[in-house]
Amino acid sequence: MPLLNLLFTLVVVGVALWAVNSYVPMDRKIKNILNVVVVIVVVIWLLQVFGVMGNIGAIRIGG
Repeated sequence: MPLLNLLFTLVVVGVALWAVNSYVPMDRKIKNILNVVVVIVVVIWLLQVFGVMGNIGAIRIGG
């Protein structure tokens, strides 16, 4: 993935998260949970993009 696409995606996610935090009326606890989930998803995505972590779809839970 080219670096420009990576930066563009991070900016779009950041602006979307800022817009939700600024303009969507929600309880503070729900916003905090949303922020944590988005950050975790973005970190996992970045780890996959840079090849640190393999494909999550190949992981099986249970039998």
